[in-house]
Amino acid sequence: MQIHTSKPAKAVRGEITVPGDKSISHRSIMLGSLARGITTVKGFLRGEDNLATLNAFRAMGIIVHDDGETLKIEGNGLHGLAEPADVLDCGNSGTSMRLMTGLLSGQRFFSVLTGDQYLRKRPMKRVLEPLNLMGATVFGRAGGDKAPLAIVGTSLKGIAYQSPVSSAQVKSAILLAGMYADGETQVTEPHLSRDHSERILRYFGADIETYPGGTRIRGGRELEGREIIVPGDISSAAFFMVAALIVPGSELLIKGVGVNPTRTGIIDILQAMGGDIDLQNCRESSGEPVADILVKSSRLKGIEIGGDLVPRAIDEFPVICVAASLAEGKTVIRDAKELRVKETDRIKAMAFNLQKAGVAVVETENGMDVTGMEKLEGCTAESFGDHRIAMSMLIAGLSARDQITVNDTECIGTSFPNFTTLLQGVTVI
Repeated sequence: MQIHTSKPAKAVRGEITVPGDKSISHRSIMLGSLARGITTVKGFLRGEDNLATLNAFRAMGIIVHDDGETLKIEGNGLHGLAEPADVLDCGNSGTSMRLMTGLLSGQRFFSVLTGDQYLRKRPMKRVLEPLNLMGATVFGRAGGDKAPLAIVGTSLKGIAYQSPVSSAQVKSAILLAGMYADGETQVTEPHLSRDHSERILRYFGADIETYPGGTRIRGGRELEGREIIVPGDISSAAFFMVAALIVPGSELLIKGVGVNPTRTGIIDILQAMGGDIDLQNCRESSGEPVADILVKSSRLKGIEIGGDLVPRAIDEFPVICVAASLAEGKTVIRDAKELRVKETDRIKAMAFNLQKAGVAVVETENGMDVTGMEKLEGCTAESFGDHRIAMSMLIAGLSARDQITVNDTECIGTSFPNFTTLLQGVTVI
Protein backbone atom coordinates (compact mmCIF):
# COMPACT_ATOMS: atom_id res chain seq x y z
CA MET A 1 0.00 0.00 0.00
CA GLN A 2 1.32 3.43 -0.99
CA ILE A 3 1.48 6.09 1.74
CA HIS A 4 2.14 9.84 1.51
CA THR A 5 2.81 12.35 4.27
CA SER A 6 2.22 16.10 4.26
CA LYS A 7 4.09 18.37 6.69
CA PRO A 8 3.18 21.86 8.01
CA ALA A 9 4.28 24.54 5.53
CA LYS A 10 5.64 28.06 5.97
CA ALA A 11 4.24 29.19 2.61
CA VAL A 12 3.02 28.06 -0.81
CA ARG A 13 4.67 30.15 -3.52
CA GLY A 14 5.49 30.05 -7.21
CA GLU A 15 3.97 29.54 -10.63
CA ILE A 16 2.57 26.21 -11.84
CA THR A 17 0.62 24.58 -14.64
CA VAL A 18 -1.77 21.79 -13.67
CA PRO A 19 -2.50 18.77 -15.91
CA GLY A 20 -5.14 18.93 -18.63
CA ASP A 21 -8.84 18.84 -17.80
CA LYS A 22 -9.97 15.28 -17.13
CA SER A 23 -13.52 15.76 -18.44
CA ILE A 24 -12.38 17.35 -21.70
CA SER A 25 -9.65 14.72 -22.17
CA HIS A 26 -12.25 11.92 -21.97
CA ARG A 27 -14.53 13.65 -24.46
CA SER A 28 -11.74 14.49 -26.90
CA ILE A 29 -10.96 10.77 -27.29
CA MET A 30 -14.61 9.79 -27.67
CA LEU A 31 -15.59 12.44 -30.22
CA GLY A 32 -12.26 12.32 -32.05
CA SER A 33 -12.84 8.60 -32.58
CA LEU A 34 -16.38 9.18 -33.89
CA ALA A 35 -15.42 12.08 -36.17
CA ARG A 36 -14.36 11.81 -39.79
CA GLY A 37 -10.69 12.61 -40.35
CA ILE A 38 -7.88 13.53 -37.98
CA THR A 39 -8.30 15.03 -34.52
CA THR A 40 -5.21 16.32 -32.69
CA VAL A 41 -5.25 16.71 -28.91
CA LYS A 42 -2.67 18.73 -26.99
CA GLY A 43 -2.61 18.84 -23.21
CA PHE A 44 -4.29 15.42 -22.85
CA LEU A 45 -4.32 14.25 -19.23
CA ARG A 46 -2.36 11.02 -19.03
CA GLY A 47 -4.02 9.87 -15.81
CA GLU A 48 -5.28 6.33 -15.40
CA ASP A 49 -8.93 7.30 -15.97
CA ASN A 50 -8.27 8.96 -19.32
CA LEU A 51 -5.92 6.21 -20.43
CA ALA A 52 -8.74 3.73 -19.75
CA THR A 53 -10.90 5.64 -22.26
CA LEU A 54 -8.04 5.78 -24.76
CA ASN A 55 -7.38 2.04 -24.48
CA ALA A 56 -11.08 1.24 -24.88
CA PHE A 57 -11.30 3.07 -28.20
CA ARG A 58 -8.10 1.49 -29.42
CA ALA A 59 -9.72 -1.85 -28.61
CA MET A 60 -12.61 -0.81 -30.89
CA GLY A 61 -10.30 -0.29 -33.86
CA ILE A 62 -9.38 3.39 -33.49
CA ILE A 63 -5.76 4.25 -34.35
CA VAL A 64 -4.24 6.82 -31.99
CA HIS A 65 -0.67 8.07 -32.42
CA ASP A 66 1.02 9.48 -29.32
CA ASP A 67 4.38 11.25 -29.40
CA GLY A 68 4.23 12.18 -25.72
CA GLU A 69 3.04 15.71 -26.46
CA THR A 70 0.17 15.34 -28.92
CA LEU A 71 -2.40 12.66 -29.65
CA LYS A 72 -3.37 12.17 -33.29
CA ILE A 73 -6.67 10.30 -33.56
CA GLU A 74 -7.70 8.73 -36.88
CA GLY A 75 -11.48 9.02 -36.61
CA ASN A 76 -13.68 6.46 -38.39
CA GLY A 77 -16.99 8.34 -38.32
CA LEU A 78 -20.16 7.76 -36.26
CA HIS A 79 -20.48 4.13 -37.33
CA GLY A 80 -16.79 3.27 -37.65
CA LEU A 81 -16.18 1.51 -34.34
CA ALA A 82 -15.50 -2.24 -34.40
CA GLU A 83 -16.81 -4.81 -31.94
CA PRO A 84 -14.15 -5.29 -29.22
CA ALA A 85 -12.67 -8.76 -28.88
CA ASP A 86 -12.56 -8.51 -25.09
CA VAL A 87 -14.21 -6.80 -22.14
CA LEU A 88 -13.51 -3.04 -21.97
CA ASP A 89 -11.93 -2.11 -18.63
CA CYS A 90 -12.82 1.39 -17.40
CA GLY A 91 -10.61 1.12 -14.32
CA ASN A 92 -11.83 3.62 -11.71
CA SER A 93 -13.46 5.94 -14.23
CA GLY A 94 -17.18 6.53 -13.81
CA THR A 95 -17.04 9.01 -16.68
CA SER A 96 -15.67 6.35 -19.05
CA MET A 97 -18.30 3.80 -18.07
CA ARG A 98 -21.37 6.04 -18.02
CA LEU A 99 -20.59 8.00 -21.20
CA MET A 100 -19.52 4.91 -23.13
CA THR A 101 -22.71 3.11 -22.09
CA GLY A 102 -24.68 5.80 -23.89
CA LEU A 103 -22.36 5.85 -26.89
CA LEU A 104 -22.24 2.06 -27.27
CA SER A 105 -26.01 1.64 -26.95
CA GLY A 106 -26.41 2.88 -30.52
CA GLN A 107 -23.68 0.68 -32.05
CA ARG A 108 -24.40 -2.45 -34.05
CA PHE A 109 -22.35 -4.79 -31.88
CA PHE A 110 -22.05 -6.36 -28.44
CA SER A 111 -19.77 -4.95 -25.74
CA VAL A 112 -19.09 -5.33 -22.03
CA LEU A 113 -17.85 -2.63 -19.66
CA THR A 114 -16.24 -3.37 -16.31
CA GLY A 115 -14.02 -1.55 -13.82
CA ASP A 116 -12.10 -1.86 -10.58
CA GLN A 117 -13.59 -2.85 -7.21
CA TYR A 118 -14.70 0.73 -6.50
CA LEU A 119 -16.33 1.40 -9.88
CA ARG A 120 -18.22 -1.89 -9.71
CA LYS A 121 -19.96 -0.56 -6.55
CA ARG A 122 -21.13 2.72 -8.10
CA PRO A 123 -24.76 3.18 -9.26
CA MET A 124 -25.43 2.87 -12.98
CA LYS A 125 -29.23 2.72 -13.08
CA ARG A 126 -29.44 6.52 -13.27
CA VAL A 127 -27.91 6.18 -16.76
CA LEU A 128 -29.62 2.94 -17.78
CA GLU A 129 -33.16 4.18 -17.07
CA PRO A 130 -33.17 6.98 -19.70
CA LEU A 131 -31.22 4.81 -22.15
CA ASN A 132 -33.84 2.07 -21.79
CA LEU A 133 -36.52 4.66 -22.66
CA MET A 134 -34.55 5.28 -25.87
CA GLY A 135 -34.72 1.55 -26.68
CA ALA A 136 -31.25 0.56 -25.44
CA THR A 137 -30.54 -3.01 -24.35
CA VAL A 138 -28.16 -2.98 -21.38
CA PHE A 139 -27.77 -5.60 -18.65
CA GLY A 140 -25.92 -5.33 -15.36
CA ARG A 141 -25.65 -6.72 -11.86
CA ALA A 142 -28.18 -5.73 -9.19
CA GLY A 143 -30.95 -5.26 -11.72
CA GLY A 144 -28.77 -3.12 -13.98
CA ASP A 145 -27.45 -0.85 -11.23
CA LYS A 146 -23.93 -2.26 -10.99
CA ALA A 147 -21.16 -3.14 -13.45
CA PRO A 148 -20.13 -5.16 -15.34
CA LEU A 149 -22.56 -3.87 -17.97
CA ALA A 150 -23.37 -5.87 -21.09
CA ILE A 151 -24.58 -3.74 -24.02
CA VAL A 152 -26.38 -5.09 -27.06
CA GLY A 153 -26.28 -2.25 -29.58
CA THR A 154 -29.58 -1.48 -31.27
CA SER A 155 -31.66 1.22 -32.97
CA LEU A 156 -32.52 4.12 -30.65
CA LYS A 157 -35.27 6.71 -30.66
CA GLY A 158 -35.15 10.27 -29.39
CA ILE A 159 -36.83 11.10 -26.09
CA ALA A 160 -37.52 14.15 -23.90
CA TYR A 161 -35.98 13.29 -20.53
CA GLN A 162 -36.29 15.27 -17.33
CA SER A 163 -33.39 14.12 -15.19
CA PRO A 164 -34.09 13.95 -11.44
CA VAL A 165 -30.42 14.76 -10.73
CA SER A 166 -28.03 17.40 -12.03
CA SER A 167 -25.34 15.10 -13.40
CA ALA A 168 -23.08 15.78 -16.36
CA GLN A 169 -22.47 12.04 -16.71
CA VAL A 170 -26.18 11.25 -17.00
CA LYS A 171 -26.77 14.15 -19.40
CA SER A 172 -23.73 13.27 -21.51
CA ALA A 173 -24.66 9.58 -21.81
CA ILE A 174 -28.08 10.58 -23.15
CA LEU A 175 -26.64 13.13 -25.59
CA LEU A 176 -24.07 10.64 -26.92
CA ALA A 177 -26.83 8.08 -27.41
CA GLY A 178 -28.87 10.87 -29.03
CA MET A 179 -26.29 11.13 -31.83
CA TYR A 180 -27.50 7.68 -32.96
CA ALA A 181 -31.21 8.11 -32.22
CA ASP A 182 -34.00 8.77 -34.68
CA GLY A 183 -35.36 12.27 -34.24
CA GLU A 184 -34.57 14.68 -31.45
CA THR A 185 -33.37 13.95 -27.93
CA GLN A 186 -33.90 16.49 -25.14
CA VAL A 187 -32.44 16.54 -21.62
CA THR A 188 -33.44 18.89 -18.82
CA GLU A 189 -32.06 18.88 -15.26
CA PRO A 190 -32.83 20.63 -11.94
CA HIS A 191 -29.68 22.77 -12.11
CA LEU A 192 -27.22 23.16 -14.97
CA SER A 193 -24.39 20.63 -14.59
CA ARG A 194 -21.05 21.05 -16.35
CA ASP A 195 -21.52 21.56 -20.07
CA HIS A 196 -18.28 20.20 -21.57
CA SER A 197 -20.22 17.67 -23.66
CA GLU A 198 -22.46 20.33 -25.18
CA ARG A 199 -19.49 22.56 -26.00
CA ILE A 200 -17.32 19.85 -27.55
CA LEU A 201 -20.24 18.32 -29.50
CA ARG A 202 -20.93 21.77 -30.97
CA TYR A 203 -17.20 22.22 -31.70
CA PHE A 204 -17.16 18.93 -33.66
CA GLY A 205 -20.24 19.96 -35.66
CA ALA A 206 -23.07 18.02 -33.98
CA ASP A 207 -26.65 19.23 -34.47
CA ILE A 208 -27.01 20.42 -30.88
CA GLU A 209 -28.72 23.35 -29.20
CA THR A 210 -28.82 24.52 -25.60
CA TYR A 211 -31.71 26.47 -24.11
CA PRO A 212 -32.61 27.62 -20.58
CA GLY A 213 -32.82 24.47 -18.47
CA GLY A 214 -31.82 21.94 -21.08
CA THR A 215 -30.19 20.67 -24.27
CA ARG A 216 -31.48 19.09 -27.47
CA ILE A 217 -29.59 17.07 -30.08
CA ARG A 218 -30.66 15.55 -33.40
CA GLY A 219 -29.18 12.23 -34.45
CA GLY A 220 -27.42 11.26 -37.65
CA ARG A 221 -25.09 14.19 -38.30
CA GLU A 222 -21.47 13.21 -38.91
CA LEU A 223 -18.73 14.93 -36.90
CA GLU A 224 -15.55 16.39 -38.37
CA GLY A 225 -12.02 16.08 -36.90
CA ARG A 226 -10.76 19.09 -34.97
CA GLU A 227 -7.71 20.44 -33.17
CA ILE A 228 -8.19 20.44 -29.39
CA ILE A 229 -6.02 22.19 -26.82
CA VAL A 230 -7.06 20.88 -23.41
CA PRO A 231 -6.94 23.57 -20.68
CA GLY A 232 -5.68 22.89 -17.16
CA ASP A 233 -8.21 21.10 -14.95
CA ILE A 234 -9.87 23.45 -12.46
CA SER A 235 -10.52 20.44 -10.20
CA SER A 236 -6.76 19.88 -10.01
CA ALA A 237 -6.11 23.60 -9.59
CA ALA A 238 -8.58 23.64 -6.67
CA PHE A 239 -6.16 21.76 -4.40
CA PHE A 240 -3.47 24.38 -4.97
CA MET A 241 -5.94 27.26 -4.63
CA VAL A 242 -6.91 26.03 -1.18
CA ALA A 243 -3.27 25.35 -0.26
CA ALA A 244 -2.31 28.95 -1.06
CA LEU A 245 -5.33 30.34 0.83
CA ILE A 246 -4.82 28.42 4.08
CA VAL A 247 -1.04 28.82 4.51
CA PRO A 248 -0.09 32.38 5.61
CA GLY A 249 2.40 34.25 3.42
CA SER A 250 1.43 32.36 0.26
CA GLU A 251 1.07 33.61 -3.31
CA LEU A 252 0.58 31.23 -6.22
CA LEU A 253 -0.10 31.70 -9.95
CA ILE A 254 -1.81 28.78 -11.70
CA LYS A 255 -1.54 29.22 -15.47
CA GLY A 256 -3.87 28.16 -18.29
CA VAL A 257 -6.80 26.81 -16.25
CA GLY A 258 -10.21 26.07 -17.76
CA VAL A 259 -12.79 28.44 -16.26
CA ASN A 260 -15.97 27.10 -17.81
CA PRO A 261 -18.84 28.85 -15.93
CA THR A 262 -20.37 25.46 -15.05
CA ARG A 263 -17.13 24.55 -13.25
CA THR A 264 -16.20 27.79 -11.44
CA GLY A 265 -18.32 27.14 -8.36
CA ILE A 266 -15.06 26.47 -6.49
CA ILE A 267 -13.89 30.04 -7.23
CA ASP A 268 -17.24 31.54 -6.23
CA ILE A 269 -17.27 29.57 -2.97
CA LEU A 270 -13.71 30.41 -1.98
CA GLN A 271 -14.20 34.09 -2.83
CA ALA A 272 -17.41 34.13 -0.76
CA MET A 273 -15.33 32.72 2.12
CA GLY A 274 -12.99 35.70 1.77
CA GLY A 275 -10.38 34.15 -0.52
CA ASP A 276 -8.15 36.51 -2.51
CA ILE A 277 -8.47 34.98 -6.00
CA ASP A 278 -7.97 36.93 -9.25
CA LEU A 279 -8.53 35.70 -12.83
CA GLN A 280 -6.00 37.10 -15.30
CA ASN A 281 -5.31 36.81 -19.05
CA CYS A 282 -8.83 35.49 -19.81
CA ARG A 283 -9.14 33.88 -23.26
CA GLU A 284 -10.83 31.03 -25.18
CA SER A 285 -9.38 27.76 -26.51
CA SER A 286 -11.20 25.01 -28.46
CA GLY A 287 -14.57 26.37 -27.36
CA GLU A 288 -13.64 26.59 -23.66
CA PRO A 289 -12.82 29.72 -21.58
CA VAL A 290 -9.31 29.75 -20.04
CA ALA A 291 -7.54 32.03 -17.53
CA ASP A 292 -4.54 32.30 -15.22
CA ILE A 293 -5.52 32.20 -11.53
CA LEU A 294 -3.62 34.24 -8.93
CA VAL A 295 -4.22 33.18 -5.32
CA LYS A 296 -2.99 34.85 -2.13
CA SER A 297 -3.29 33.63 1.45
CA SER A 298 -6.46 34.87 3.14
CA ARG A 299 -8.39 34.75 6.38
CA LEU A 300 -11.39 32.59 5.48
CA LYS A 301 -14.84 32.68 7.08
CA GLY A 302 -17.59 30.08 7.19
CA ILE A 303 -20.54 30.39 4.77
CA GLU A 304 -23.64 28.47 3.67
CA ILE A 305 -23.28 26.46 0.44
CA GLY A 306 -26.23 24.95 -1.43
CA GLY A 307 -28.59 25.18 -4.38
CA ASP A 308 -27.34 25.59 -7.93
CA LEU A 309 -23.82 26.32 -6.67
CA VAL A 310 -23.36 22.66 -5.72
CA PRO A 311 -23.27 21.03 -9.21
CA ARG A 312 -20.82 23.75 -10.31
CA ALA A 313 -18.35 22.56 -7.66
CA ILE A 314 -19.35 18.93 -7.08
CA ASP A 315 -15.87 17.43 -7.57
CA GLU A 316 -14.17 20.07 -5.42
CA PHE A 317 -16.13 19.53 -2.21
CA PRO A 318 -13.49 17.40 -0.47
CA VAL A 319 -10.96 20.25 -0.64
CA ILE A 320 -13.71 22.82 0.08
CA CYS A 321 -14.22 20.89 3.34
CA VAL A 322 -10.52 21.43 4.10
CA ALA A 323 -10.93 25.18 3.55
CA ALA A 324 -14.01 25.13 5.79
CA SER A 325 -12.10 23.35 8.55
CA LEU A 326 -9.68 26.30 8.72
CA ALA A 327 -12.26 29.08 8.30
CA GLU A 328 -13.61 31.26 11.09
CA GLY A 329 -17.05 30.07 12.19
CA LYS A 330 -19.27 27.38 10.70
CA THR A 331 -19.62 26.31 7.08
CA VAL A 332 -22.95 24.68 6.24
CA ILE A 333 -23.05 22.43 3.14
CA ARG A 334 -26.44 21.28 1.82
CA ASP A 335 -27.98 19.88 -1.41
CA ALA A 336 -24.85 17.76 -1.96
CA LYS A 337 -26.26 14.25 -1.70
CA GLU A 338 -24.57 13.48 -5.04
CA LEU A 339 -21.30 13.30 -3.05
CA ARG A 340 -22.46 10.01 -1.54
CA VAL A 341 -22.25 8.19 -4.90
CA LYS A 342 -18.81 9.32 -6.09
CA GLU A 343 -15.69 7.12 -5.98
CA THR A 344 -16.59 6.74 -2.32
CA ASP A 345 -19.16 8.39 -0.04
CA ARG A 346 -17.29 11.69 0.10
CA ILE A 347 -19.47 13.15 2.85
CA LYS A 348 -18.71 10.25 5.17
CA ALA A 349 -15.04 10.05 4.12
CA MET A 350 -14.28 13.74 4.72
CA ALA A 351 -16.22 13.80 8.00
CA PHE A 352 -14.21 10.79 9.20
CA ASN A 353 -10.84 12.27 8.24
CA LEU A 354 -11.46 15.79 9.48
CA GLN A 355 -12.73 14.48 12.80
CA LYS A 356 -9.46 12.58 13.15
CA ALA A 357 -7.71 15.93 12.60
CA GLY A 358 -9.69 17.45 15.49
CA VAL A 359 -12.37 19.27 13.46
CA ALA A 360 -15.96 19.48 14.70
CA VAL A 361 -17.97 17.97 11.84
CA VAL A 362 -21.66 17.06 11.86
CA GLU A 363 -22.66 14.84 8.96
CA THR A 364 -26.14 15.30 7.43
CA GLU A 365 -27.99 13.32 4.78
CA ASN A 366 -27.10 15.77 2.00
CA GLY A 367 -24.06 17.57 3.37
CA MET A 368 -22.29 18.52 6.57
CA ASP A 369 -21.63 21.29 9.08
CA VAL A 370 -17.95 22.12 9.58
CA THR A 371 -16.77 24.36 12.42
CA GLY A 372 -13.38 25.83 11.61
CA MET A 373 -10.33 25.89 13.84
CA GLU A 374 -6.98 27.70 13.87
CA LYS A 375 -4.82 24.64 13.13
CA LEU A 376 -5.63 21.02 12.40
CA GLU A 377 -4.15 18.22 14.45
CA GLY A 378 -1.75 15.75 12.89
CA CYS A 379 -3.29 12.36 12.14
CA THR A 380 -3.35 9.35 9.85
CA ALA A 381 -6.09 9.72 7.24
CA GLU A 382 -7.69 7.20 4.90
CA SER A 383 -8.19 7.77 1.17
CA PHE A 384 -10.92 5.11 0.83
CA GLY A 385 -9.50 4.55 -2.66
CA ASP A 386 -10.65 8.04 -3.71
CA HIS A 387 -8.09 10.32 -5.36
CA ARG A 388 -9.80 13.55 -4.27
CA ILE A 389 -10.01 12.46 -0.64
CA ALA A 390 -6.31 11.55 -0.67
CA MET A 391 -5.17 14.85 -2.21
CA SER A 392 -7.49 16.93 0.01
CA MET A 393 -6.04 15.46 3.19
CA LEU A 394 -2.49 16.04 1.94
CA ILE A 395 -3.44 19.71 1.44
CA ALA A 396 -4.87 19.74 4.97
CA GLY A 397 -1.48 18.67 6.29
CA LEU A 398 0.06 21.96 5.13
CA SER A 399 -1.87 23.79 7.88
CA ALA A 400 -1.69 21.26 10.70
CA ARG A 401 0.28 21.29 13.96
CA ASP A 402 1.95 18.04 12.95
CA GLN A 403 2.15 15.95 9.81
CA ILE A 404 -0.84 14.23 8.23
CA THR A 405 -0.20 10.81 6.71
CA VAL A 406 -2.62 9.45 4.10
CA ASN A 407 -2.95 5.71 3.50
CA ASP A 408 -3.66 4.09 0.11
CA THR A 409 -2.58 6.95 -2.16
CA GLU A 410 -2.13 4.95 -5.38
CA CYS A 411 -5.53 6.33 -6.41
CA ILE A 412 -4.03 9.81 -6.96
CA GLY A 413 -2.70 8.52 -10.27
CA THR A 414 -6.23 8.27 -11.69
CA SER A 415 -6.42 12.04 -12.18
CA PHE A 416 -3.20 13.79 -11.11
CA PRO A 417 -0.07 11.62 -11.52
CA ASN A 418 2.42 14.41 -10.65
CA PHE A 419 0.44 15.91 -7.76
CA THR A 420 2.95 15.28 -4.97
CA THR A 421 5.90 16.43 -7.08
CA LEU A 422 4.11 19.65 -8.04
CA LEU A 423 3.06 20.27 -4.43
CA GLN A 424 6.61 19.80 -3.13
CA GLY A 425 7.86 22.27 -5.75
CA VAL A 426 5.78 25.17 -4.40
CA THR A 427 5.77 24.33 -0.68
CA VAL A 428 8.18 26.13 1.67
CA ILE A 429 8.79 23.87 4.68
